Amino acid sequence: MVSRTTSKNYHCELGTLSGTDVISRPSRRSIFDFERRKTETVDQFNAILLVPTGIGAEIGGHAGDAGPVARLLASACDHLITHPNVTNASDINELPENGLYVEGSVIARMLMGTVGLQKVRSNRVLLVMDDHEVAGIADLVVNAASAARATLGLDCPRVIKMSSPIQMKAEYSSSGTAVGRIDGLERLYDAVAAHRSEFDAIAIASVIDVPLGYHREYFDSSGEMVNPWGGVEAMLTHAVSMHFDVPSAHAPMIENAEILNTFFGIVDPRMSAEAVSNCFLHCILKGLHRAPQIVTDLASLNSSNVITASDVSCVIIPNGCVGLPTLAALEQGIPVIAVTENRNRMQNDLTTLPFEPGKLFVVNNYLEAVGVMTALKAGVAVGSVRRPLPDTSVSIVSSDTPRMSKQSSPSESLATEEATE
Repeated sequence: MVSRTTSKNYHCELGTLSGTDVISRPSRRSIFDFERRKTETVDQFNAILLVPTGIGAEIGGHAGDAGPVARLLASACDHLITHPNVTNASDINELPENGLYVEGSVIARMLMGTVGLQKVRSNRVLLVMDDHEVAGIADLVVNAASAARATLGLDCPRVIKMSSPIQMKAEYSSSGTAVGRIDGLERLYDAVAAHRSEFDAIAIASVIDVPLGYHREYFDSSGEMVNPWGGVEAMLTHAVSMHFDVPSAHAPMIENAEILNTFFGIVDPRMSAEAVSNCFLHCILKGLHRAPQIVTDLASLNSSNVITASDVSCVIIPNGCVGLPTLAALEQGIPVIAVTENRNRMQNDLTTLPFEPGKLFVVNNYLEAVGVMTALKAGVAVGSVRRPLPDTSVSIVSSDTPRMSKQSSPSESLATEEATE
């Protein structure tokens, strides 16, 4: 992710995996591998909605508060591809019917042209959780899985309790974005790999270590504090989905009984979904239930039922966000719509990037973004519905321009033939 751009430098933040051999597979393609799309599919209009996790986005930076945006944009396209951060709201997930719930790094890989998405009727969702020191908090997680089975019809073949759980610690980067550190990831990999034939998607519930008092500070901040949990969650799911090539999502477990029994009063509406939940898990179980499968075989990417970069019609992002998805869209010639009202901590000017004419649209809000989407879908030049309408550009080519060679051009040959008939 590029957090800030100056006239001389790009300030980048990069997550790394290290310390275990199980993470590396010689046959696995890098997330930076790029395959340029050869065509653009026009029989459907598919959009990608991104609100990067941990950047303090005004809309979508809290608890599923970009859900209404997702539903709005979904009404203007055939498929809306988005990631868990957009619609995850603890016990609530209002993903639209034509929405595809896709882990963020998988969206990046799809835009890079190396993976595709295949819609499914349902997934078998493996749940991996911490064996919490407070039995009642662990019971909440199991009860949430049971509730999803009973009400959603979720196929959850197994719940794995990790007696030696991973350690997740929330931190902030120098730019103020939420990041973190994860230790013991190889234990999670081993636990999941032992049951690889049993699942199609992975849900993870584990404790995230945050400094004392962060819960109260977060809920008292009226939305000004960057959600500290989301950044390290994204790091974990990136690592899991990249390793197993399956959909994944994470829900934090409450740290202790004291926080479980704390009341935070009436909070900012964008945080309210978190304030009324004790488990935060149902949103990811619902999302993973029908999350599309990840297609990595290059030959299969040409299948008509696989959605690839060729099928993406536009990408909608908060203004200023520069990361792999934005750069991949630029290289693929996919239009990018940047929304200025969704303020965030990224400090980049997208207009300085080498977008082709008509491929970058900076709009005030998501209502305008829908208008641009509809114009793109209809094949209407956006400028043609605005006033004033600029004069038509006319270029004059001098007739005495020196010829490149003595051989006649095709048009000259045709004129000669017509004159001699």
